[in-house]
Amino acid sequence: MERGHAVRRVIGPVPEAEDGAGNIPLVHRDIHGYRRAFRVGGSGPPLLLIHGLGDTSETWSHILHRLGRHHTVIAPDLLGHGESERPRADYAVAAYACGMRDLLGVLEVDRVSVVGHSLGAGVAMQFAYQFPERCERLVIVGGGGLGPEVHPLLRLAAGPGSEVALPLATSPPVRRALRLVAPVLRRTGGLGLGRHDFDYVLERCLALDSGEARQAFLRTLRAGVDLRGQVITMMDRSYLTAGLPTLIVWGKHDRVIPVRHAVKAHAAMPGSRLELFDDAGHFPHHDEPERFVSVLEDFLATTSPQEYDPVHWRRLLRRGRTDGPLYEEAVAAHPSSGS
Repeated sequence: MERGHAVRRVIGPVPEAEDGAGNIPLVHRDIHGYRRAFRVGGSGPPLLLIHGLGDTSETWSHILHRLGRHHTVIAPDLLGHGESERPRADYAVAAYACGMRDLLGVLEVDRVSVVGHSLGAGVAMQFAYQFPERCERLVIVGGGGLGPEVHPLLRLAAGPGSEVALPLATSPPVRRALRLVAPVLRRTGGLGLGRHDFDYVLERCLALDSGEARQAFLRTLRAGVDLRGQVITMMDRSYLTAGLPTLIVWGKHDRVIPVRHAVKAHAAMPGSRLELFDDAGHFPHHDEPERFVSVLEDFLATTSPQEYDPVHWRRLLRRGRTDGPLYEEAVAAHPSSGS
């Protein structure tokens, strides 16, 4: 087994067996004095899965045991999310990327393939940029940080007044009322989220039932989004993925982040693969889990891990951005995605 491809048990016993629900259970460790929750199980080369804004590692639970047949799967609850602590802290994607490095350090994992969904994809891209020597492959799923457009509800939540509006919207009476009117909202477009994403997004929003959870959510959101949309982008550094096997997965019915971001990213990232899921929204790993696992496992099996070369990295930086495949050509290859 290659160096870094074993999770050494220096932190004490970590449950490998699935629990009664078929999930890999959460374990907890303190890192920098903060309680962190994460799931780890399976065997083989390590695979780090990073969830999105307001979500938890539970989002991967129905596929972790399948991925764990050939990989050691590591799925954290990001700081401020799930069962991890919610301190007053830095919730920017760069800080999250450092947190992923430190978690891997605790587990004594040197190098890893990284899968990120939504915000987690932004963290995964930042991890690949900050720590190229530790990133073997990159998988972007409905990723943030690839363009300014994002669902209007997130732009509004990032604006002023959310500190007052969010506690009201997640209060017990409003939560009960929203669940009662959910069928009507679903039939009338699901607040612009569509049938694929409305129920899950609603449940994640209603889970913000404490002041600490809401504050962590707002700090994380505002680190990357304002009233005009997404603030941060990795597109200016996309050329640095040359030599890094990259897979882009997107649902064609994504109403949170438009699918045209996937097409633009594919055009800008040399050698990347693009997989569009016909019957999926913002959560293709929920809507088409069998295909998601199949596509991911094929990508992992048919690509060689990046071997970081600092000389090559410096050459890329000095050369800077160059014209890659035209966006129009990518749209022509995927005509239903360019709108």
